[in-house]
Amino acid sequence: MRCPYCLHKETKVVDKRDNEGATKRRRECLKCKKRFNTHENIERVDLRVIKKDGGRQSYDREKVRLGIVKACEKRPVTAEQIEKMMTNIEESLRKKGKEVETRFIGDVVSNELKKVDSVAYIRFASVYKQFGNIEDFKKEIMGMKK
Repeated sequence: MRCPYCLHKETKVVDKRDNEGATKRRRECLKCKKRFNTHENIERVDLRVIKKDGGRQSYDREKVRLGIVKACEKRPVTAEQIEKMMTNIEESLRKKGKEVETRFIGDVVSNELKKVDSVAYIRFASVYKQFGNIEDFKKEIMGMKK
């Protein structure tokens, strides 16, 4: 594991915690002594996504994570919160079965974002639900207040 600060090749594990199917490790660089976290997840490649046009493709964790990161940009959402959301999302998808529709993925991501940050949720919803005008934003915000 390379240090993200000085790129030194040697680090040591200071603390390790297992949490909901993921392992979090606190590491320390042996050269610069800075600490950082790593997250280890079991890679499961058996999940398939059914696209709007009916096509199928493998689930891409990074694609979902990138959408969440973009929605949370410049918001007070930590990397740990994003990883927790990803874990919750993937658990929901696996419970649904080996194949899930993109619509279901979008709904699950929306629900997780809504729990964490309302502005990030609106950002994501504006793309996912393809808002065309300010009325769409108003309608979604009013729906959140209920």
